[in-house]
Amino acid sequence: DPERVPYAVWLLLAGRGFGTTRGGSEWAWRMAKKLPNSRGALVGPTAADTRDVLVEGESGILACAPPTFRPVYEPSKRKLTYPNGSIQMCYSADEPDRLRGPQHHYGWADELAAWRKIQYAWDMLQMGMRLGDAPQVCVTTTPRPLPLVKELFASERSHVVTGTTYDNLANLSPTFREVVVERYECTTLGRQELNAEI
Repeated sequence: DPERVPYAVWLLLAGRGFGTTRGGSEWAWRMAKKLPNSRGALVGPTAADTRDVLVEGESGILACAPPTFRPVYEPSKRKLTYPNGSIQMCYSADEPDRLRGPQHHYGWADELAAWRKIQYAWDMLQMGMRLGDAPQVCVTTTPRPLPLVKELFASERSHVVTGTTYDNLANLSPTFREVVVERYECTTLGRQELNAEI
């Protein structure tokens, strides 16, 4: 709808194994390509999560970005630099004050529902979304019934995409299907972690 207000948040709310990390990685490198010389923020629950999952993971940015647009990763600087001059900086939601000074065109917030300082870290990330015409944040998370998750889910400025573990079951380990899915699928925890219900 052309009259719709552009979304500020793309909320990918899905069950375990759905592919949220892959979705976030694909979104992040494409944003870097779409916006030459831009600045992006990559925020995981901890510094190790940001490095090990968002950047270096099997579904992370380094694995997903095409060879012709693969960023140079400098772990000591917490920085990825793309061929077109775009950069992405790595942050930890455990250290929200590091988000105080920097400003960005876009950001990827992974596993938001697992952030220990969720509201403060989210607020600091939002304060830095001040470059370009329409800064956006991609949120990839398995839901928990937290006030911020509910707020983002209900917001007219959010574009919500949902999915379940079952949507990607064919690509998951048979052991996972047998041990995890069969055990939890009819439980409250299963409704949250597999069906992505808030």
